[in-house]
Amino acid sequence: MTTDPAVGPTAPLALSGLLEPVRRRPTRLGLVSGGLGAYWPQFPDLLPQLQESARYVTARFGELDAEVTDVGFVSDAREAALAAEQLRRADCDLIVIFLTTYLTSSMVLPIAQRSGTPVLVIDLQPTEAMDHANFDTGKWLAYCGQCPVPEVANVFRRAGIPFRSVSGHLKQESAWQRIDQWVHAAGVRGRLRHARHGLMGHVYPGMLDVSTDLTTVSTTFGSHVEVVEFDDLREFVGEVTDEQVRERVALARSLFTVDGSVLDEDFAWGAKVSVGLDRLVTEFDLDSLAYYHRGLAGEQHERLGAGMILGASILTARGVPMAGEYELRTSIAMLAAQAMGAGGSFTEIQALNFFDNVVEMGHDGPAHLAVSAAEPLLRGLGVYHGKRGWGVSVEFDVRHGPVTTFGVGQDPDGSYVFITSEGTVVPGPLLAIGNTTSRVDFGGDPGLWVDEWSQTGIGHHWALCVGHRAADVKAAASLLGVEHRHVSL
Repeated sequence: MTTDPAVGPTAPLALSGLLEPVRRRPTRLGLVSGGLGAYWPQFPDLLPQLQESARYVTARFGELDAEVTDVGFVSDAREAALAAEQLRRADCDLIVIFLTTYLTSSMVLPIAQRSGTPVLVIDLQPTEAMDHANFDTGKWLAYCGQCPVPEVANVFRRAGIPFRSVSGHLKQESAWQRIDQWVHAAGVRGRLRHARHGLMGHVYPGMLDVSTDLTTVSTTFGSHVEVVEFDDLREFVGEVTDEQVRERVALARSLFTVDGSVLDEDFAWGAKVSVGLDRLVTEFDLDSLAYYHRGLAGEQHERLGAGMILGASILTARGVPMAGEYELRTSIAMLAAQAMGAGGSFTEIQALNFFDNVVEMGHDGPAHLAVSAAEPLLRGLGVYHGKRGWGVSVEFDVRHGPVTTFGVGQDPDGSYVFITSEGTVVPGPLLAIGNTTSRVDFGGDPGLWVDEWSQTGIGHHWALCVGHRAADVKAAASLLGVEHRHVSL
């Protein structure tokens, strides 16, 4: 599993060593294994075998990009209660309970109740099947981890606790892939629970869908929303030195192909704003930022807003997602995608191609450099469509292959919804206007896809993620207690 907050498994080699990832609190997993202690004196060889299986599971979890609290093996309700207390103190994002054989639900319930943390039950028998001709009762019991799963599920339901499980055998990679999905989801839960989302400027005038109740972000995800000002950025940009500007221009030339349309003055301004934006993120300890400022007649705040694209794209590639047009819910989706190692670039619908059956999607403004199909282009623009200002903008195509659109929608009661659709980025003609653009094939009529996608409660924007990640997003929605909706043609 890769949950690198910045480049993950999808980064072009050109980014390697150039951008230092911004690292945050690691995903925290709790692990406890158990079985019914009444069996141990009856079948002396059973416990050592089960403990060996538990060591294998512990080792597999130790290979993950996560901080694992393993509280060991429990054999009765008293030991389970002590384990529950240890796991409560560990502040885990997900607790995994390994049922090695039958155990009573009274050994499992306290772990879920006292921690207040989502639980995943796994039952992995030693091999694909028993050797029936040579097995006695003791050997059979090592294969009996599935036996208590319905019992535990029933008790969880009666206790109002969501139940999740993965059943399989110990070295079954497909089972471990399902476990990995829950670990990815735990990474999303952990990242959002502790996230500090920056919000700077004001809503794009007239975009009613973008308006977000900040309190519901905290009550739903546990995140904090820090309202910052363009005046804060102005002060930080004012302190940037000429040497820092030269260094940032040199970094940008290493990251981008610089088009001849880029004016030196605009390039230097974008670099200066980029350095100031880094300072803003550091001073306010931000995990994401959504921003917009209209401005007037080239005044300083208008110039700051127009100069954001270079720095915002660099920060997004480092693991601090940036979304334009004040799109807080999309910056949340982008951060969740980062936690899954799926990138997540700021995106909207641009056009449909009915010859090739693709939806063309992308955006002007901040882009996720780490998911670019090739070295991204820096283009100079005299006009930002629908916005005031001018400067440099980023142009690229998300790498070809499987992708997922992932956005955060909102229902009439104010509740949030995770929304996904899976497609494939395919090659073909693209606009050269300083925007990110990708041709996404969703497996059918692109007009039908737009209709189905728009029915879900999605807003104007979303994150375009690398890989088919709907299952990961669905698992994250489960851990966060929000609904998941998926569009498939």
